[in-house]
Amino acid sequence: MVAEHDALPGRDDYSFDIADHTIFAGKVSEVMNHPNKLIVGMGCFWGVERLFWQTEGVIATASGYAGGFTPYPIYDEICTGKTGHTEVVAVAWDPEKISLKQLLAIFWQEHDPTQGMRQGNDQGTQYRSALYLFNEDDLALARASAEQFQGRLTDSGYRQITTEIALAPIFYYAEPYHQQYLDKNPGGYCGLKGTGVVCML
Repeated sequence: MVAEHDALPGRDDYSFDIADHTIFAGKVSEVMNHPNKLIVGMGCFWGVERLFWQTEGVIATASGYAGGFTPYPIYDEICTGKTGHTEVVAVAWDPEKISLKQLLAIFWQEHDPTQGMRQGNDQGTQYRSALYLFNEDDLALARASAEQFQGRLTDSGYRQITTEIALAPIFYYAEPYHQQYLDKNPGGYCGLKGTGVVCML
């Protein structure tokens, strides 16, 4: 992980316009206007965003960067490992249709949270597992879910969870071409792969 004093300087604002969402009505930025939201890092954000926009009860998504030091980073900077950010997806949901527990179960099941600074063949700090919440109650629930899932992972021979679980840092939107990438490019790369261990919350 890059030290803060060695991180790239970034910029004062986005170098692009925020895109319209191709699945949900409105701008990609509307995901942050919802009261029920979380940010997940599960490796390459293309497949992660598709996983959640296809989940019933999810009402907004956006690909982005979080957990690092460089303000308003761009993708080329993320790939150097010198921003400290990981690729993430912001997810907003309708609590009448899906619960945070159900979303956490999807998060744990659909990637390998024990791999450290990688996810499958994708290696680097930008692919690390992360789970960011927006209030203390949600944070406590996320931490409890990690403890519960750790037991099932251990029973299945997996190592310790390396997921960073914390209150949400600043979320920076990714460039328009990354938003809903697999909707625009249905045959595009998706490295998302779970462990096969079932999460029962």
